[in-house]
Amino acid sequence: MALIVFLRGVNVGGHRTFRPSILAKELSDYDVVNVGAAGTFIVRKPGSRREFRSELLRKLPFEAKVVLCEGRNLVRLDTENPFATEPSRPDIVRFVSILSRAGGIRATLPVTFPPTGEWLVRVIAANKQFVFGMYRRHMKTISCLGQIDKLFGVSATTRNWTTILALLRLLKDGKKRPPIQRGRHNPTSRS
Repeated sequence: MALIVFLRGVNVGGHRTFRPSILAKELSDYDVVNVGAAGTFIVRKPGSRREFRSELLRKLPFEAKVVLCEGRNLVRLDTENPFATEPSRPDIVRFVSILSRAGGIRATLPVTFPPTGEWLVRVIAANKQFVFGMYRRHMKTISCLGQIDKLFGVSATTRNWTTILALLRLLKDGKKRPPIQRGRHNPTSRS
């Protein structure tokens, strides 16, 4: 099964910028498919995880944190539907944070950030390497998303649910280009 790559903190605010489509072409021996501009890739022929990771880091024009997960683990999310009981609203974005490795939760869920007043980030569930939540579009949302690292004791990178659904379609259908909807402001691109 495919390997999914999530780069953390790239192509945001003019820092650590690169062209993911070019990187995917440079890693064509691994059959890499770029998904969006935030450093998300499907690797269809990863071979040795260690060798692929080393090659990926060698090709990046800067140091970056890389989070990997097995495609089959991501496919399981499709049947679980972690947002089934949560109402959909235009001012709320659903997200998944992918932990660098399965971490231990240090609080009872749900958890909100900030902990008092109107919440900007709300963590509603966790399952092994995946953390599910919602955020409000606000300038302080990125710093609140950073609290997920502390909450689970490992580094995490975040993608919106739309990106995860695009990855799932690609994993199931095998298409090269996913239909990703883009918002005007996407705090999860810090990922």
